[in-house]
Amino acid sequence: MYYHTLNEELRRRFGCKVYKLALDGGFTCPNRDGAIDTRGCIFCAGDGSGAFAADRALDIPQQIEAAKARVRAKNGGGKYIAYFQNFTNTYGSLARMEALFTQALAPEDVVALSVATRPDCLGAPVMEILTRTARVKPVWVELGVQTVHDETAARLNRCYPTSLFFSAAEQLAQAGLPVIAHLILGLPGETAAMMTQSVDAVCRAPVSGLKLALLHVLRGTPLEEAYHKGLVPYYSLDAYADLLCSLLSRVPASVVLHRLTGDGDRRLLLSPLWSADKKRVLNAIHAAFVRDDLTQGSAL
Repeated sequence: MYYHTLNEELRRRFGCKVYKLALDGGFTCPNRDGAIDTRGCIFCAGDGSGAFAADRALDIPQQIEAAKARVRAKNGGGKYIAYFQNFTNTYGSLARMEALFTQALAPEDVVALSVATRPDCLGAPVMEILTRTARVKPVWVELGVQTVHDETAARLNRCYPTSLFFSAAEQLAQAGLPVIAHLILGLPGETAAMMTQSVDAVCRAPVSGLKLALLHVLRGTPLEEAYHKGLVPYYSLDAYADLLCSLLSRVPASVVLHRLTGDGDRRLLLSPLWSADKKRVLNAIHAAFVRDDLTQGSAL
């Protein structure tokens, strides 16, 4: 393979196809509830970047069963990862948090837990819960850094310094908790060189996985206004594939690529519209790697 995909890694580790079940734990975010701000990140929709999460009106066991049913209807099923996706899933009641994680890992065919959060929501009590849970089944922690450039982060209203991502990644790695870093490509004001710097810096941190996505403009987000003013850069599919070729050649082959494209809600998506066709996007990325005879990490 030209790059180290999550699908390959999961098949190697668990011996079968493994699907993520996006769950909604009913969490919020300190960047929304007033703890640090109320506006949220400018790209984040009202669902907290969880367009495909299950119905929060259901409890976690019900969400899991409903999500499994959808997978089985399309793909026949396999094993599963419980994925607390939207908002900040280590922010709130500690007792409730641990109870939700325990419920999510209870089914025998759920083989791991993935928790999306912010690096400023990983205090000692949370770390204790994560490490305790990881004694039952593997736990991954997904951190949305988006960029290592603090000037860009300020425009995004991310509301934490990049240095905090690196200290959190070290803390998690020392606790034996794999870190998956999220980066957004094509952010306003960022050049290809700046995106390269973000990838290089994140890959020097103790991360086991990387999620990359082109910036999506969704209706109802603060980013929409900037888009209508022409302040959001546009990438064609070919240009994005070329950008990924350049960046992934700098990613160590040991790093698992959890995502190469985004999954914006089609009902809200303003740009880029081509991103809604995920199969086409992945085929274009693969074709660009074949064309240029590149592999992940080949530029290192």
